[in-house]
This record gives sequence, C-alpha cells and structure tokens, in this order.
Amino acid sequence: MKNRNVNLLLAVILLLVVACNSDETAESGTVNLSISNVVNNKNLVLSAETYTNDSGESYQIDELKYILSDFVFVDAQGNEFVYPKAESFFLVNEADKNTLTIDFSKVPAADYTSVKFGFGVDQSKYPIASGTLNFIPMAQEAQMLWGWAAGYKFIKFEGTYTTPTNDKAEDFLIHVGSHGDKLDNYKQIELAIAPLNVANGKTADLNLKVDIAKVFDAVNTLSLASKPEIQIDPENSPKYAANIQTMFSAN
Repeated sequence: MKNRNVNLLLAVILLLVVACNSDETAESGTVNLSISNVVNNKNLVLSAETYTNDSGESYQIDELKYILSDFVFVDAQGNEFVYPKAESFFLVNEADKNTLTIDFSKVPAADYTSVKFGFGVDQSKYPIASGTLNFIPMAQEAQMLWGWAAGYKFIKFEGTYTTPTNDKAEDFLIHVGSHGDKLDNYKQIELAIAPLNVANGKTADLNLKVDIAKVFDAVNTLSLASKPEIQIDPENSPKYAANIQTMFSAN
C-alpha cells in the first residue's frame, strides 16, 4: 500500500514536470505592429500640411489621439489567440512616435491570416468604474476621459479648417467615445492580412495604415462647417464612429 502511494505521488510529480516543461517550450514569437496615420495615402503631418475633404473644406490637423484595444490574432485554421486583456489597451498619439509601434510578445507560433481589434474601450465588458485594467491613468494624462461624464474619448481629433466661401481659419474639435451607458461608440474591426508567419523566437512585422480622411468621408459624408464641434452628440458621433470603423487596413 505504501509503495502504491509512493508510485502515485511520483506519477503526479512527473506529470507536473512534463506540463511545466511543455509550457516553457511552447513556441512563440513577437508581432511588431507599425501604425501609419495618413490622409488619402499621404503621410499625416501635424500643424503643417493642408488636406481637403469631399465637402470642399480644407483642414489642418493639430492633434490626433485614439484608443485601440482587444487585439486578437486568427490563424489559417480559424484558431484565435486573444492577447492578454491587461496588456491590450493602447493609446496612439501622432505627436509621440513611440506610440506608433506596438510589440505583442509571446504570440504562439503560427501563420496568422487576420487580426481583430477594437476602436475605443468596450465598456459593456470593461466599465470605467472597474479601472479598465490600469488604463485609466494613461487615458487621464492624455485627456482621453470626459471631464463631466463617465467614459472615454476614443478619438481626440482637433485642428483648423476653411471653406470655399470662408477663408478665415476656424477651429474644429471631434471627440467621439462612450458616455456612461447612454451612448457607446465602441467598434470592432477585423482585417484580413497576408499570411503573417510568427516563428519561435522571431519577430514578425505587421503594418497598420489608418486613413484619417475617412473620418469625414466614408459611410457618411460629414462637413465641418455644418458642425465643427462634436463631443457628447447622440446624433452625429455615431456617424463619425461608423466612418472611423472603415479607416483601418493592414499588410
């Protein structure tokens, strides 16, 4: 009986050792995501370049920040690798080049054919009251929280514009996000990509192009002159969010 118990204990220990070794030897690599903000395929330059939307309005961009979250990598067989939620909230700031590159570590080795992510923060799963996995301090420092309502600004897009009938530069401000439980503009994006080979101990490069021109012109054609300030706006902010959902492509 004693020998049987000893043998059983040794078997359990052996299984634990094998499991630990399996975890340690699981093949994984890194995905390096490079983000390029453009306007109609032209590199975005803050406070210098002038761009034109489909409404004939010319605009300069002085500030561009937005939140990406909830990254999932999908392989050729449809298997999903959900990047750890605690590490899956990112603030992209055109003025800070360090935020335009994201490294995803310990991604299981595979050939990935699509990537999923969110624009903003899904407050149905991660309400602001929960602290959103330590993301709030970063968002607050970047002024990506509303000052008078519970919720995040998913995009902070500001600058100046002129129209064909008014050449005096006027300010515009587009802040789209979530506002408590009354209005949520969180959007999910899924992009097909050329097979991305993640090999053990290697880094695979993925490029994300973000066409800011589509903020104005995509599903909806939106004019700055008609409303140059968008904040807590239940009519217009969903239209901007629908446009923003289309502005991403990857290769």
